[in-house]
Amino acid sequence: MATVEQPQIKHSHLAIRGLNLHVAQAGTGELGTVLFLHGFPEIWYSWRHQLLAVAAAGYRAVAPDWRGYGLSDQPPEAEGASYADLQEDLLALLDALSVPKVFLVAKDFGTMPAYDFALCNPNRTCGVMCLGIPFLHGGSSFTTLPEGFYILRWREPGRPEADFGRYDVKRVVRTIYILFSRREIPIANEDQEIMDLADLSTPLPEWFTEADLAVYTSLYEKSGFRYPMEMPYRSLHKRQPLEDPKFQVPVFVVMGEKDYVFKFPGIEAVLKDGTMAKFAPDLKVTYIPEGSHFVQEQFPDMVNELLLGFLKDHPVA
Repeated sequence: MATVEQPQIKHSHLAIRGLNLHVAQAGTGELGTVLFLHGFPEIWYSWRHQLLAVAAAGYRAVAPDWRGYGLSDQPPEAEGASYADLQEDLLALLDALSVPKVFLVAKDFGTMPAYDFALCNPNRTCGVMCLGIPFLHGGSSFTTLPEGFYILRWREPGRPEADFGRYDVKRVVRTIYILFSRREIPIANEDQEIMDLADLSTPLPEWFTEADLAVYTSLYEKSGFRYPMEMPYRSLHKRQPLEDPKFQVPVFVVMGEKDYVFKFPGIEAVLKDGTMAKFAPDLKVTYIPEGSHFVQEQFPDMVNELLLGFLKDHPVA
């Protein structure tokens, strides 16, 4: 596996509900434990900057690869993917690590199990910080978006597999990182596939190095894209909204103002018209003006400062 040397980060596998899940850890945890939950096309490595900052501040930092991702085992039936599995994995992971209560820091689709876990297990949650996606009771509707919208394309069984299959894993990860770093929602024309929206002449974002790309490539070469297409894209309709949700823990949402997700139907309104505050009485929202979808990699120092401030403001009892 390609690596960027970070000796402070230790790697192990834990037996969780019949699967061996890969976990990256740093720090000893005098002040508490922080669990980092990645999205797609991310992996534990997406939190490399935050793991070290949190550990240096006196916390135990833990970043798993979700089931079916990176160095974790593949579930036997990818088509059976559900958000309930991710929630149950989190609970079992905390038990395996002997962590009674945790701060959750999540990104992209990782925010959904993080929000649900915090709502269902307030006694195990100190607080939740989510990047890029607010709490959407009932989800976001994509009916107003065109047929070429990437989520609609990737929901089609076989279509992204055929699209990605034209290229090697490095090219696929590279293209998705470029597309998701833009301000515009990735939407293909009728005669295009999603991978056609960028080519090798398109530069990587300046904050994402060839060494970073090599790490992501090696991890997705191991896991492939079969499960990541099921979770999250083909499982969104299975997620059941909780009845009368009310957060009993502090919630912190950080949004990059140039994150394409901001243009999803309902996202901006939920944050700015007070809808989310109805569900989260102790809510803080911060905007990073130049922030993209990958704000924790793009502006790590800024995100680390916000994260450490949130942790400090809510000490573990």
